[in-house]
Amino acid sequence: SQSKRNNNKMKLAVSTLLIASASAFSANKLGATRVSKVSSLVGPAFAPTFRLANTQLEAARQEPHGGTLVNLMVETDEEKEAAIAKADIVLEATERQLCDVQLIMNGGFSPLTGFMEEAEYQSVVENMALPDGTVFGLPVIFDTDDEDLQPGQTVLLKQGDLPIATVEFTDKYIPNKPLECLKCYGTSAIEHPGALMVATQRGKYYMGGKVTGLNFPVRDFPCRTPAEVRESLPDDVDVVAFQCRNPVHRAHYELFTRALDDPLVGSDGVVLVHPTCGPTQADDIPGDVRFKTYEVLKEETANPRVKWEYLPYSMHMAGPREAIQHMIIRKNFGCTHFIIGRDMAGSKSSVTGEDFYGAYEAQDIAKDNSDKLGVTPVPSLNLVYTEEEGYVTADYAKDKDLSTKKLSGTKFRKMLRAGDDIPEWFAFKSVVEVLRENA
Repeated sequence: SQSKRNNNKMKLAVSTLLIASASAFSANKLGATRVSKVSSLVGPAFAPTFRLANTQLEAARQEPHGGTLVNLMVETDEEKEAAIAKADIVLEATERQLCDVQLIMNGGFSPLTGFMEEAEYQSVVENMALPDGTVFGLPVIFDTDDEDLQPGQTVLLKQGDLPIATVEFTDKYIPNKPLECLKCYGTSAIEHPGALMVATQRGKYYMGGKVTGLNFPVRDFPCRTPAEVRESLPDDVDVVAFQCRNPVHRAHYELFTRALDDPLVGSDGVVLVHPTCGPTQADDIPGDVRFKTYEVLKEETANPRVKWEYLPYSMHMAGPREAIQHMIIRKNFGCTHFIIGRDMAGSKSSVTGEDFYGAYEAQDIAKDNSDKLGVTPVPSLNLVYTEEEGYVTADYAKDKDLSTKKLSGTKFRKMLRAGDDIPEWFAFKSVVEVLRENA
């Protein structure tokens, strides 16, 4: 109806205004502390060390995104000291910034060698590609509210007392946040968690700059580099990546192990279960608890065709765009295939509870960009549990008129809190125990 269309227009306009207002009034996220510059050590403009990761890269079947696996880590204490001495300012990085800078440093975001400048940011927002045409799902930026930070300055990013990286800023710009949200999240409404993050958590300014890596952030879970993961993977079979941000239950396990039987996957392929352990949605299970559930499940299942690694990535809940971002990252970690689930990286409106994306939007965009990325998307099976035959596809259960069992996430959480027995067809005992211990 005309009134409904007018209401939608009004909602979009109000949301856009809220985003602009929130960015203007958001609190300073970074505590900047001036440090004395050691002028005697400063030579030419500081450029980051850029190396091809020195590993058995040739052995991996999958080439890195852009052709070269980036490694920005300095190798000696002398190099670290020299880099730190060139810093004008010390900044305490946010959790999201720590995730982003780690994936820039270790090559997870290859071919990036720093935070995106304005031209790169605009190109990714509007075209889902870097200026040279290389596909890239979401912008990777450094945000700040600091009016005094300027291009030409070098900052030292720290995690507490630990120096993580230096960033030599090359530009500073005011982003078009409503457009960024509309293009990247499909909506500028702040009832979307990603748009809300951009509006209320990110600073007024974005800055581009070259990164030099000093130390990886300290985490509760081990995050091996793309080069290290590549060395551990078989070099003669397909590697199918499975992305998740929640504990793995029976249906998930059946889904990613059965993916190895997909006609798109070659014989003797392996699965790389690669959970994100960085910031996600506010109501998600904390990363350290998720990590414990993965570790006990790895021990319980002991499946030689399932590899487990952990990713320091902060979720955006950007649906289709984020599916592309995950495919790029897993490509850099050596994966040839990627499982795309229903409504992958999707989210619901905090107002209406409705899904922001269609169930198959992520799968569609993955198929459309598969050739450009060099990664084969594997659609996830729609599995259900039946009394007669265990886990089967929903279509098979319907055709055979099998009796299905269901347990909603809400019901599962209530049973968990109440200490009720959780059916083993739904969840692994070891995972349930960890969740109860950390409730």
